Amino acid sequence: MKRWSFMLLMLIGLWSLSAAAEAQSLSESTATTEQSCSFGMAKGEASQSCHVPFPTGCLVANVPGTDKPWTTVSKGGKTFCRFDNKATDWKTKITGSCSRCKSDHCSVQFIVRFDCSQQSQ
Repeated sequence: MKRWSFMLLMLIGLWSLSAAAEAQSLSESTATTEQSCSFGMAKGEASQSCHVPFPTGCLVANVPGTDKPWTTVSKGGKTFCRFDNKATDWKTKITGSCSRCKSDHCSVQFIVRFDCSQQSQ
């Protein structure tokens, strides 16, 4: 009798766990890959830019739940960095740029996530 009671409790526990767990639907879940470009600058060095490589057959991924490109700009030092609106169309070319370096050293990495799930279809 103890064995059946234990089995029944286990089944109820597993059933409640599976009912509570909700996975993302396939339409919301896509595999992504990252590409980046980076550079360093010495103090007083003029503004610089770099191009993030665009993987063939991929699209820029959006931040989940938004229509904004999924990007990160990571920098160190006294400089202002951003994705260049004039040199970036988010479909074929992505350019990051930084202003003049005002500290002993500046460095930056521009990171973009891409959705390449359409490649295999």
